Amino acid sequence: MTKRISIGIIGMGWVGSSVAMSILHTGLAHELLLNDIRMELAEGEAMDLAHGSSFYPAAEVRSASVKELRGTDAIVVAAGRGSVPGQTRLDLLQENARIVEGLATKLHNYKGLVIMVTNPVDVLTYVFTKVSGLPPERIIGTGTMLDTARLRQVLGRELDVDARSVHAQVIGEHGDSEVVLWSGAWVGGIPLRQWPSWDQERERAIADEVRNAAYEIIRRKGATNHAIGLVTSSLLRCLLRDERRIVTVSRVQEGALGITNVALSLPTIVGAAGAREVLTPALDPSEQTSLAHSVSVLRRAAESIKM
Repeated sequence: MTKRISIGIIGMGWVGSSVAMSILHTGLAHELLLNDIRMELAEGEAMDLAHGSSFYPAAEVRSASVKELRGTDAIVVAAGRGSVPGQTRLDLLQENARIVEGLATKLHNYKGLVIMVTNPVDVLTYVFTKVSGLPPERIIGTGTMLDTARLRQVLGRELDVDARSVHAQVIGEHGDSEVVLWSGAWVGGIPLRQWPSWDQERERAIADEVRNAAYEIIRRKGATNHAIGLVTSSLLRCLLRDERRIVTVSRVQEGALGITNVALSLPTIVGAAGAREVLTPALDPSEQTSLAHSVSVLRRAAESIKM
């Protein structure tokens, strides 16, 4: 008999609703529980999604309290205030840290996986881990999964190949100090820097495009939501189906590349046990320097929280 999978989402704004839609289309969840501080919003979203049940694999969708979510296999945290034009992710820190701290307290001793989506995702992954007391491998931020997807899309466009044929990663902060691993980028088995038409001078402009993508979207439509919804449902599938895929997710690090007690993204094998196996990618000297800067940015941000 197939195990019944239950997933909860806390925060039903732009991002939470896109996460819900993406989860339903994957057919991953048998039960999807929606929560928001405005319970009428959660109820309305549940009703709206349930009305579309003829068009996605069978699943029960309903609103639920945080207490009810304690029985789920995984909880997605999408609660908090989003960015407005001109704000960085770290500008959201104090307000959203208080929200996440309160949720972590309520979910003490939770047995499932927690997926942090709210920004600044790295620091909030750190806050949730420290306050909840749960094992670091079970508190997973979406981190640079989206940045990596954006990088592959841009490189695919530049090279006129499908993005799925591009193997390149972004690590570190999901934010302004993120690091593109140009030295380890490959396309169809060929190192990117050996690709016949590749111009290495384009790397800075491409990294800037990837780094600033969210700001450009927010300037135009007010929020980013669809791509992160797809990222989150993909991550949940990897975890709950024990796929053991390697993805760039954020978690509190415990020694990889000498990094400890800060949450950031590194290539990680994810499966039923969470983000347990963190890999150590080869970095050139410039990438090592950039990653050290990202660590210091995130460490200072975590230290600035008034908890």
